[in-house]
Amino acid sequence: MVSPSNPSFAEPQIFDSLRLELRRGCLIVAVLAQLREEHYGYTLRKALAEEGLAIEESTLYPLLRRLETQGLLTSQWREEEKRNKRFYRLSPEGEAILTQLLAEWNGINESLHKILKDRNER
Repeated sequence: MVSPSNPSFAEPQIFDSLRLELRRGCLIVAVLAQLREEHYGYTLRKALAEEGLAIEESTLYPLLRRLETQGLLTSQWREEEKRNKRFYRLSPEGEAILTQLLAEWNGINESLHKILKDRNER
């Protein structure tokens, strides 16, 4: 049973579900921000993991396709190291959306800090 005074008793399934929901939005912002510089899938995954945001291929590639379909990314097939690789980059529309998302993120983050600070001071 969940106890407000002891959160370690929280249901693992509920936590996992909410954690995934929280990560989805964060990953979108992280992918868009990382693609201000061109990457192909593997180097993008590696760069995100180095910053502490590991992402599975099964999550990354559908996300890249969706963001490209939405016009937020552009991609180009090129041969590198004798292999064809699809390189992704933020589009001008993606840059505008990223700017808006970062403003929203900063506003939410600021509000959460205030809420949590107020709660901790009680």
